[in-house]
Parts: sequence; structure tokens; C-alpha cells
Amino acid sequence: MGVIEKGLAGLPAYSSLLGDIRAGRLPGMLTGLGHIHKAMLIHALRTDLSRRVFVLVSDEAEGNRLCEDLKALGDEALFLPARELSLRRVESTSRDYEQMRLGILARMAAGEGELVVACVDAVASYTLPPSVLLDRTLRLRTGRPLPVPDLAAALTAAGYERCDQIEGPGQFAVRGGIVDVYAAQCSSPIRIELWGDTVDTLTYFDLLSQRRTDPIESADIPPAAEILCDDTAELAGKIETLAATLRGKTAALQRENLLADADRLRGGGEPASLDKYIPLIYPAPATALDYADGALLLVSEGSKVRERLRTAQWQLQEDIQTLLEEGQLCRGLSDYMLDWTGLSALFDKRDTVFLEAFARTSPDVRINSLYNITARQLPVWSGGLELLCDDLRDMLHRNMSCIVLAGAEEKNAVTLAEDLQKQGLPALYAPSPEKPVRGRVLVMRGGLSAGADFPEAGFAVITHGRISTYRRKSRRTNRNKGAEIHSLAELTPGDYIVHAAHGIGLYQGIRQIEVQGVVKDYIQIQYDRGDTLYVPVTQLDLVSKYIGTKDEVRVKLHRLGGQEWQKAKSRVRAAVRDIAKELIQLYSKRMATPGYAFGPDTEWQYDFERHFEYEETEDQLRCIDEIKEDMERPVPMDRLLCGDVGFGKTEVALRAAFKCVSESKQCVMLVPTTILAFQHYNTIVRRFEGFPVQVEMLSRFRTPKEQAEILRRTARGEIDILVGTHRMLSKDVKFHNLGLFIVDEEQRFGVAQKERIKELAPNIDVLTLSATPIPRTLNMAMSGIRDMSVIEEAPQDRRPVQTYVLEHDNGILVDAIRRELRRGGQVYYLHNRVETIERCAAGLQMRIPEARVAFAHGKMSEEEMSEIWRQVLEHEMDVLVCTTIIETGVDVPNVNTLIIENADRFGLSQLHQLRGRVGRSSRRAFAFLTFVRGKVLSDVASKRLEAIREFTEFGAGFKIAMRDMEIRGAGNLLGAQQHGHMEAVGYEMYLKLLADAVNEEKGLPPSRQEECLIDLPVTAHIPESYIASNAQRLDVYRRIADIRTEEDSLDVYDELIDRFGEPPEAVQGLIDVALLRNMAARMGIYEIKQRADTLLLYQRTLDLQAGSRMSTALKGRVMINAGPKPYFAVKVKKGLTSLDALREALQAGLEEAGA
Repeated sequence: MGVIEKGLAGLPAYSSLLGDIRAGRLPGMLTGLGHIHKAMLIHALRTDLSRRVFVLVSDEAEGNRLCEDLKALGDEALFLPARELSLRRVESTSRDYEQMRLGILARMAAGEGELVVACVDAVASYTLPPSVLLDRTLRLRTGRPLPVPDLAAALTAAGYERCDQIEGPGQFAVRGGIVDVYAAQCSSPIRIELWGDTVDTLTYFDLLSQRRTDPIESADIPPAAEILCDDTAELAGKIETLAATLRGKTAALQRENLLADADRLRGGGEPASLDKYIPLIYPAPATALDYADGALLLVSEGSKVRERLRTAQWQLQEDIQTLLEEGQLCRGLSDYMLDWTGLSALFDKRDTVFLEAFARTSPDVRINSLYNITARQLPVWSGGLELLCDDLRDMLHRNMSCIVLAGAEEKNAVTLAEDLQKQGLPALYAPSPEKPVRGRVLVMRGGLSAGADFPEAGFAVITHGRISTYRRKSRRTNRNKGAEIHSLAELTPGDYIVHAAHGIGLYQGIRQIEVQGVVKDYIQIQYDRGDTLYVPVTQLDLVSKYIGTKDEVRVKLHRLGGQEWQKAKSRVRAAVRDIAKELIQLYSKRMATPGYAFGPDTEWQYDFERHFEYEETEDQLRCIDEIKEDMERPVPMDRLLCGDVGFGKTEVALRAAFKCVSESKQCVMLVPTTILAFQHYNTIVRRFEGFPVQVEMLSRFRTPKEQAEILRRTARGEIDILVGTHRMLSKDVKFHNLGLFIVDEEQRFGVAQKERIKELAPNIDVLTLSATPIPRTLNMAMSGIRDMSVIEEAPQDRRPVQTYVLEHDNGILVDAIRRELRRGGQVYYLHNRVETIERCAAGLQMRIPEARVAFAHGKMSEEEMSEIWRQVLEHEMDVLVCTTIIETGVDVPNVNTLIIENADRFGLSQLHQLRGRVGRSSRRAFAFLTFVRGKVLSDVASKRLEAIREFTEFGAGFKIAMRDMEIRGAGNLLGAQQHGHMEAVGYEMYLKLLADAVNEEKGLPPSRQEECLIDLPVTAHIPESYIASNAQRLDVYRRIADIRTEEDSLDVYDELIDRFGEPPEAVQGLIDVALLRNMAARMGIYEIKQRADTLLLYQRTLDLQAGSRMSTALKGRVMINAGPKPYFAVKVKKGLTSLDALREALQAGLEEAGA
């Protein structure tokens, strides 16, 4: 916004400061500044001086707020987070923050990053020197040779982790001549295609579909770790030398630990912690300021920065002292951070300006020039025209130039300018004005966190709340394209598997079998009594992984050729037919009932939606549109909104509520527990602030007298939104004009309560919220019966939770709790056994006497639970030892450390959900997933822990969570009686039968026709040399088996070229067979085989018209056999392959008569 720096140019202090900076008369200090004034000054300094700016703040919350305002002013502001030092041994740790830091340091080292904001602990901690980062950055250019002889080895040495398929930053994958890598500073991963040692092409690709997106000419790939050890033997030597110099009472223990690490390094392993050897790896360590050479350094609130650094230093010294006593660290391994003296010495050597609210002196810092600015911070304008006009008249009376930022939409700015003109004010809509004009009001798009008034410059900015338009949009494509996650990719031998025709068996792996000189791949399935079935990979769409309803249930295998499977399928088919009938009757009945049609969105609605402080996800926007569309129809809405905890369902519901109350109708929100009612009530009151909406709560937190008053006001229509528990379903509750009924956590209400809701709202719009994520497959099966909106996408800027997986160690856990308490936070300690939970809480209380410890579990009464949640919300306790009840608990932004005992006993989705209970504020959150030392883990548990390790590395693990959650979704949506049916046939088969039943009720054809078996002497398999990873091979087999049309086959072919390079002939054969198999099935052919040079096409009842079409097209080569097993015989013409002849015959047979 060029208009801001022009407005500030009128400040005498600002002009003098510019002169001092240009003349080098620094350090300087500017006082009298609030938060928004600092943002404007930083923006103006960067623009006027055209140089890089590095801003130092005291904490992450202030840094993030400053970045948001700078982005709103049009700057590309980067925020450098702090890195967590890991000085103890942990199994694995998430590296999201380290990746963010490296991305920004890489850009700064390359001379980019014009404006960087960092908190002081991010700057003071030691990191790799810029020279090391630049040396280790791989510079790739298309058409040029690789800069290193072995790309994979170079990436591993630079801290990247090798895997089969990339899922997040810091990973790389190699498939023949294709290398995928996700560098920290890139918005998307990069695919490198090599031709020998030359870079042939470079393209970005999409993480979900793994398909290429935009080509690029060059790519710089910086290291993926801050602590890089080039020469392990040299480091081992340094450690041994240090160990030999140790003296004192803990020396023997320290020496033992050091030498153990040196042995690990010499054996090719990793030391217990690489971070603790920073002083040995980088003898002259660097800080982030070494990357900001030549930049103007701005320090916001120097005294706060000093205090924050002292606190961080003290916390680190406490940790180091403990580790010295334990023998984990020693003399020479204790310096990891600059202290205030070291940092203030750097201020003297650089061009530094302190931005302060009040003038303060500091003995450590010399100030050469001091200026004061008189400025006021103005509150955000809430939308009232009268108030705005009063403020503007006062400013214009003082002959000031005024800027009004009217929010995100251009039309709002235009409308506001017109409204102000009608009020007699000299207002003008100016999309991008050159400079402010005295005595005039310029209205623009945009928004900041506050307004500002600079009387000395005669300049003021009034703003309508910050808008999210300036948020970084990450490069993402629509997930729906082919994104149904097939569980086959994660199959391991010994897993249960379902074959559509033969039932449940055990997966034994992929076998290559040679038949008549032709190699083919088969899936081996073992059935009851040792029977084995080999399924050709071309029929992989008939096979799915068995997903029952619980993890540890023993599943009964079926017999090959037995009747049990057919009986089970028939039973389930009958059951789902009943469900389909019931659902369709309900739907028809609702469609025939008249309801109230709400009007289109008003200006107020837009205004309300603009006040949302986060960026909506695409899913949220889609769901909002679906709900509004329903409300505007004349039939009553009955929509189910599904989405995981924290995915933003409440905001979607509140927009519907606002639409309802803006037409003078009442809205009711029914929730299952008192405490949830309390939380929703607070959220609604906060969200509706500034709007004339009356909100009340009806629950046990209100006295009988208050309840009676609320009921009286509700009946008279004085209350617009009423939140409450099932107390609202009592007979004495009367509404004046009910328009919308919102039910939260539907699955927690009983049948009687649901019936009462139906009575209350027979022709009223009903919106039901469920925290159970509904998988897409089930959503498809149910579509058109119950209106369903699904939010599958997590909010983009949820901050990552720093996650550690470690053996249970009381020392580490007590340290973690103390660290959280020192910053005024609270802790969840998850101990999932009711019998021993009290003992566990008492143990913690003994170890941390200063903490207030309480415990909670599901066997407590609702009164006790409500009281405990109230204490947690009001910070009357520090540590809550609890069972998994927190999964469905309340949002407590102040709880930012989660410790889970025996994490190996939880399902992945549950861990995912539990981890989502922390990290709900601007503070950094920590999760410690522990398992018992030395315990022999069960097979399932060790698989899980392995997955959690991966999952700590790369964020959400969308696939894992989604797959694990599919069951919970299915169970709750369809009711308990369906569980048995689902166990009988497995999840995917159950869905297929349900979809067929629904289609049948609607009079549509079933979803798939009869299958066709092709057995031809054609080489059709995926060689390991083409796709080495077993999981990926299975995944591609499934993609090929799902081919239905020519377009599908071309799409799969493109994907294979894109991800793995040119497919060999055997893979091309597979694609051809899959396509022909589906053409044959459309013709009613169920089996095709070859005898000598003749193809036999078997049909249950011969289609003589198709036969005659084939005879006409393939003159003299087609014979018809109408025996007990009828077939067409097609002779293969000389010079044609079997596949060519089959394609020719099927194309002729499928052509419509007369086509």
C-alpha cells in the first residue's frame, strides 16, 4: 500500500530517522508506537529504503500478528520460528518447525526474503553457518549435468529421508531415472527426470495425486536438517578426545555415554542426540542474524526481547544442569545459544533501530538517536455507519487525510464510499491511490488488526477488521479426483482380504507364475482348510482389504466353493434393502412437507462472514453453500454435517444460524453435555459480537430462577439463539418462531430424544453435526437419501504439534510438564486405566509438588465431570490426568502439552484425534507419545509405532487417519445392528451391497455388471525393475483393474509415465487386458480363453445380434456354439496378436445395430 508510506512522510520524526539510517547514525530508537504503528513503519522503511529488513520480536504470537498485518499491507513477510533442541534420546521427533526454518534460511542465504520477522529464541539459538548451507545446496538446471555424482547419496547426506512415496517436506524417493524431492522452501514437491547424468525435466507435482503440475527451469535444494555431520569418523574422534579430558565425580558416567555415541557413529549408526554435539560439529556456530547481512535490524520492545531471552536461557540452563548431573552432557557440550550480552554486542555492529511504546534505557545498548512519535491506535470499525461518520467528521474538522479500509470485497468499498457521500462526506472509492489527500476520505479494499491516527502527519487509517485474502494460498488441487483411498496399498502378508466371489481369506503376497512360457502376477489367498486361490492381478478390483469393526477381532475364514459366503452376502443384502427402503421413505415424506424458504444472503450475512478470523477451507465453503441452498428451498432441510474435531463445523453451523436470525426467526442448538453447551455459548457470544443478536444458554449452569426467565423470554421471541442440553426438549419450552434446529453430536442422543426433536421440528430446517468423519465411499453409497455435507480437509494454518515418540522416562516427562507450567500453560496426561489413575495422579503430584494435579475418567458422574472441565477452563488446575475422555471434551486453548502413556495401545486415528486436542492457540504445542521400556511389543503395536514415527515426521498422515476412521463412521451412521453385518462381509463389500440396494429402490441399475475372466497367453505384469515397492505395485494394479473406458486407460498410462517413466510392454499388456475385460463384461461375456489359434468368448445366453455383427465384421472367422456352455469362437488372423483379435471382435459386437 504505497499510500501508507506517503502518509507517514509527513511525520518529522520519521523523516529524521530515514536520514540517520542513510547516514549510519545508529543504533536509533523510535518511541510512542503501538502494534499497528510498528507494522506501518516497518512497511514504510522497507519501501522507502529498498533494503532487506529483519524484525526481532519477543514471542511467536506477536511475530505472527505482525506478519499478518505486513501481508495485509502488501509485503511478503516471512516468519522464522524457533527450533526445539533435542538433547535427550528420543525415538523420533517431528521436524515441521525445522523444515520451516530451513526454508526461510535458504531464501535468506540466496539473497531473497526481503522482510523476515523472528522471535528472539529463534535468532539466539545456534544453527548451521550460511557457508555450509550454500555449499550443501544442490542447484539443478534443466539440460545441465547433475552437480553431484550420486544424487540419492547427496540428498541423504543433506538430511533428507528416503521413502517409497513422498508425503511431506524433508523426504525423497527414487524410481529408476525419476527422483522426487520435497525441499523445505518449496510450496510443492519437485519431480526430477534424469537422462543419464543430465537433468532432463523439472516439474512440481501434487502430493495427493502424485501427478505433475507446473514445469520449472531450475530448482535449488537446500539441506533438510540444521545439524549436518559430514564426516562421522571425524566427529567420533572429536567425541573420544573430549571424553579423555573429562575429570570430576560424574566423569565416568559422562565418558561412558560419550564413548557409546562414538561407537554408534563408527558403526554407521546415529548418536542418541545429534543436537548435543553442535559445539563439536560447528566450532564457530552461526545464528539467524548471520543470514541477514546488510539488512536493517528492527527490534520491537527491547526490554521484552531481553526478558524473553533470559527466560529461554534460564530454561535451557536448567535442562543442561539436569543432563550434566545425569552424565548425558559434559564440559564443552553446554553452549547452544547466544546470551543477551552476545546479542546486544551484535546490535552495535549492525544498523539497528529499536521500536518502543515508551522510552526506556538499557545499560547494554548504546543509542545514538532518539525520536518520539505521537500516535493513537484506533479500534477496529464494527460496521456501524453512524459511528464511522462521527469519527470521520472529527478528523476532517482537523483537516486530516483519511483512509478507510472496507474489507475484502471491492463492492463493499464502492458501497461504503457511496454511503459516506450520501451522508455529506467528501469520500471517494480509490482502488490504489498515489497518496493521501488532506480533507478527503479515500475508501479502499483491505483490512488490518487495528486502525491508526498520526496527528503530527495529519493522517489516519480506519479499518474494518483484518481479512484473510492475503493469506498464503498453498498449491493444492481438488482432492476428489480419483482420491478414494484404496486400502490395498497397505496390505502385508497375513492380512485378511475379501474376494467378491469367494469371501474372506488370508493374503499371502504376490506370486509370479509362468504358464506356457508367459509370466503373470497373481495374488495368493489362503482359505479355510489350507485351500489356496491365485487371483490374476487383472481382477484386483474384485479384491479388497477386510476392514471389520474392531482391530483385534478373530475373523473366520471361508471355504473355497462353500456356501457360507453366499449365505452371508444374502443376509446382508436383505438387511441393507430394509435400510434403503426406510431411508427412501423418510426422504420422500420430507420432500412432501412444506417448510419455510429463507431469502438469499444479505449484506449483514456477508459482513458476519467477513468477521471470521481464519481462512475457510474449500470443504467449509462448499458445505456452507450446500446448507444455504437447502435453507432457501421451500422444503424443510434435514442435513448431516460430518467432519473431524477441529475441522470447523461450528463456524459452518453459525453461518446457518445467522441466516436464520437475520430473518427474525429463532435458532436452537442442542448439545449433549452441560460443558459443551457452556463452550458453544461462549463461542457464539464471541462470534456474534457487534451484531444485535440475543444469545442465551439453558443448562444446569443457570439457576432455576434464571431458567424460568430465559423460557419466558424465548416464548416472547426476545431470544434469537438458545443453546442448551436436553433440558430444551422438556414440554415447558415454547418457541415464538423457530426457524432452525441444530443438533451437535447426534450419536450421543437416545431414540426418545430424537423423536422429541422430530415432534418439535416437523417442518423446520434441521442441521445435525457429527464429529465422526464419514468416509467418501459411504457418502457415495448414501448420496441422494440423506443430504450430507462432509468436511474432510483440515484447516490450512493449524500450527503443527511438535511430536516426540520415546520410551517412557519420568525425567523427560517431568521436565516437559515443568516447561509447560513455566510458560503459564496446562497439561493433559493420558493414563488410560481407571483402576490406577488415582495412583498415577498422586505420583505426579509427588514429583511436581508445585503443580495442581487432578484426574478425570468416564466413570464419573456428569456433575463431577462438568466441575472438572470448569476448573480446567478457568485454569484452577495445571495437570489433568485423564483417560481418552478428552477426545470428545472441550477446547481448552491453554492446554498445550499432551503426554500419552502406552501410545502403542491406541489406534492411529485415535492418536491423531488426541493430538488434535492441543495446539489450538497461537502457542507452540508438544505431544509426547511414550511406550514402556523393554516391553515386547505385539505385532500390531509395533506396526502402529512405526506408523506413528512416520506420522510424527510428516504431520497429519491423512491416509492413515482416514483409513482408520472409516469404520467409526460406518458404525455410527447406520446404527449398531449393522455392525454384525459389516463384520460378516467386510467394509467395502458392505458398501457395494448398500449402494446396489439404494439404486434398486430408486429404480436404477446396479452399480456393476457381471465380471469377466480373461485367460490369454499374454505377458501382463508389473516387473519389479519398473516399480520396486510392493505397496506401490499393488496400488497400481488396483488402478489398472479399475479401468472402465478408453479415457481411463489413457489416464492411467499418463500417470505411469509421469510417476515411474515409460511403462514396459508387460505393463501395456496389463492395461489392454483390463480395458478388454470391461468391454467383454458390457457384452455379457463372463469368460474368455484361447485354444490354439481360436479365442472362446463364453456368454450365459447367446446374444445372436452381437454374434451376427461380429460375423459380418470378421468375415468367416466367427463360429457360434450353442451347447450347454454356449460361446462364440473367434479365429485369430495371421499377423494379429490375441489381444488385437479380441479387441476387433468386441468392438464389432458392441457396435449398435445400424450404427
